[in-house]
Amino acid sequence: MTLELSRSTQLTLRGLDPELQRRLKDLARRERTSLNRAALRLLELGAGIGKRDTDQIGNSLDHLIGTWTRHQADEFLDSIRSCEQIDEDLWK
Repeated sequence: MTLELSRSTQLTLRGLDPELQRRLKDLARRERTSLNRAALRLLELGAGIGKRDTDQIGNSLDHLIGTWTRHQADEFLDSIRSCEQIDEDLWK
């Protein structure tokens, strides 16, 4: 794997642990970015200079993504529709 650190500098990493490789590929896929950018992001985070996503919830529920049928999703959205109503009196 080759990591571009600047326009003229490259760093090649060898012997990456299979779990690290998997997580790196997962990050790149999730963020729809290249392996290079994902590796740079992880290196920055590990070095304490990267920006952490404060709104990131995590991936503990990722296994549920795409498991509902269209009917189940519609039922859920119907059940929470009242939560989308704005009480104008509270905003005066």
